Amino acid sequence: MNKIKSLQKEVRDNADKKRVLILKRFFKTGKGEYGEGDMFLGLPVPVSIMISKKYVDLGFSDLQKLLNSKIHEERMIVLSILTKQYAKSDALKQEKIFKFYLKNTRHINNWDLVDLSAYKIIGPYLQGKNKDILVKLAKSKSIWEKRIAIISTFHYIKQGKAKEALKIAEALVNDRQDLIQKAVGWMLREVGKRCGQETEEKFLRKHYKTMPRTMLRYSIERFPKDKKNFYMGRSIG
Repeated sequence: MNKIKSLQKEVRDNADKKRVLILKRFFKTGKGEYGEGDMFLGLPVPVSIMISKKYVDLGFSDLQKLLNSKIHEERMIVLSILTKQYAKSDALKQEKIFKFYLKNTRHINNWDLVDLSAYKIIGPYLQGKNKDILVKLAKSKSIWEKRIAIISTFHYIKQGKAKEALKIAEALVNDRQDLIQKAVGWMLREVGKRCGQETEEKFLRKHYKTMPRTMLRYSIERFPKDKKNFYMGRSIG
């Protein structure tokens, strides 16, 4: 049995039909919803991660075949493999992983897939390099490319650097998509936690009156009650 078939067998052996309906609702797979058509087999995330560790040496050809899969968990396993490969690779291989990732954004098509991988591949690769690609992704028509742009900046936020996150947040501050509002709010909240609340509030003072309420609510989640009331009371977004 080749490695792809072996991996797929493990995925199916760990399938849980009882979880499928829950996951389909949770990831909005209905008609017209952001995850329309996504298929689940019901694997818990820790199981998918465990499987990824066993197949971490898969090459790009096999990874591409699996990333093309309609099965959500198979795509998750590929992305988990890529993050592990990236962390252990030399600069040349990291560049190949970066390019492979960007070539396949259409398959990184749900929020958990983005959140698992973007800040572990895109963010690190762009460290010390021109980051215009993040602005390009932020301006994309694809909700997933926009989410990749903002989540990638978590890599820098964790280092106490807010510049890139605030730049992408600025580009997305009026976005009307719920998943983008939540992602931007989350990253702003992390800026406050890791880079200083004053850094976050400088951004908020500029935008809080017009930014979407969901984004604002996520961003001030850790604020004391009086500050929460101030920002939410004055917002008109």
